[in-house]
Amino acid sequence: MPTETLLILAPTFLIVGALYASVGHAGASGYLAVMALLSLAPGVMRPTALAINVLVAAIALTQFARAGHFSWRLVWPFLVASIPMAFLGGTISLPDRPLKIAIGIVLLLTALRMAAMAYRKPVPAGTPTATRPPALPAAVATGGVLGLVSGLTGTGGGIFLSPILLLARWADTKRTAATSACFILANSLAGLGGLAKAGWTPKPWLAVLAAAACVGGLIGASFGSRRATPRTLNTLLAGVLLIAGAKLILG
Repeated sequence: MPTETLLILAPTFLIVGALYASVGHAGASGYLAVMALLSLAPGVMRPTALAINVLVAAIALTQFARAGHFSWRLVWPFLVASIPMAFLGGTISLPDRPLKIAIGIVLLLTALRMAAMAYRKPVPAGTPTATRPPALPAAVATGGVLGLVSGLTGTGGGIFLSPILLLARWADTKRTAATSACFILANSLAGLGGLAKAGWTPKPWLAVLAAAACVGGLIGASFGSRRATPRTLNTLLAGVLLIAGAKLILG
């Protein structure tokens, strides 16, 4: 990778890692957006996003778990099918154009989700939220579908799991963040394993990007495990993802 590109990506990945980790995510869709704007090849984008996802998701999970928001009972049904499906997705090599479209769709959906989060009516602090655990078949099916999507597109799937958890009232905001972090970590590892089986090997420059993202992830997760995500940050993220997604789909 050219040094000039690396110098742009490193600080940007730090910022993306901080923003996403603040809500329990690892930033794959953000990393994909930045790499898309710099016109990196899809074959480089997917493993890079997954590899960094593993590290940042681990940091986010640790911080939210330390704050008391993690529940293994809630997480495991989603992982039963998502892990093998993410591995399967990672072994599938799509031609460049279909892969660009698939990643673009992921980014556009993510942008819509970010915008919805930014402009939804805020819930007053201290307001109790009634939640119920998901039925086992629903959780397993949801995990399987999102696992396949995560492996194919180079994301951890948490960007889709989070709104499902919240809309279905399967978890409150903080527990959703912790659950998503664990889900992303497991699926990213599985997807990366599939890519490795297909012949991918890490490049030396990946260590630079990973270090930058981890610093950002530590800052964001420490902040986010105790506070809500500001509306402005979600709006900015939605704008970047929208531009990058449209760029990929339209070519």
